[in-house]
Amino acid sequence: MLDADMFWNRIIPALNEGLLLSLSLIAPSSVIGFVGGVLVGTLRVYACSPLRRLADAYVAVFRGIPLLLQLYFLYYALPKWGIRFSAYQAAVLGFILCSTAYQSEHVRGALLSIRQGQIKAACALGFSAVDMILYIVIPQAVRRALPGCGNEVIYLIKYSSLAYVLTFIELTGQAKELTARTFHYIEIYFTAGMYYLAMTTLASWALDRLEKKCRIPGFGVQR
Repeated sequence: MLDADMFWNRIIPALNEGLLLSLSLIAPSSVIGFVGGVLVGTLRVYACSPLRRLADAYVAVFRGIPLLLQLYFLYYALPKWGIRFSAYQAAVLGFILCSTAYQSEHVRGALLSIRQGQIKAACALGFSAVDMILYIVIPQAVRRALPGCGNEVIYLIKYSSLAYVLTFIELTGQAKELTARTFHYIEIYFTAGMYYLAMTTLASWALDRLEKKCRIPGFGVQR
């Protein structure tokens, strides 16, 4: 039985340290992944044919290969070619590349949902193709893509636990090491699970607030 003194003075501080390391993975990966998703999604819809094929190929590769295998390749295989990343760098890069691919699919669908009448009206008003995409299409598409992209952020919070396989000791890694030393599997893994549940709940609340803030009055479902 895990006593209270050990729980509060050893387990919780170690998990808190792992939590901070997990957040250091999640924050840049989610933000850069979203920006990358907008860029790649836009290329897949509006770019010239060679760039569109390149963007499609990128998405096919990073959606088709398991994230764990991508992380192994970045951290263990690339050094054979003289390319070396720290465990943190490899984890963040892998999460960004994978998140970008998935988020681009949500953005692509949102871009295609914009009515052609708006595009024709912009052209009639003298907008260039670039201005039309930047100021009319993308702002609307980003609003529509937010629910799907937000869901990818939730997945990323949970997938951040894969960084442990690269020897980056984040929240799951701390839990694993604590159980190896104390053998209190139920208490430690349950507590770690509550940390992840708290992160996903808070992220869901924040994303819901963001969706409501970005919603155009009179459009969409009001809650």
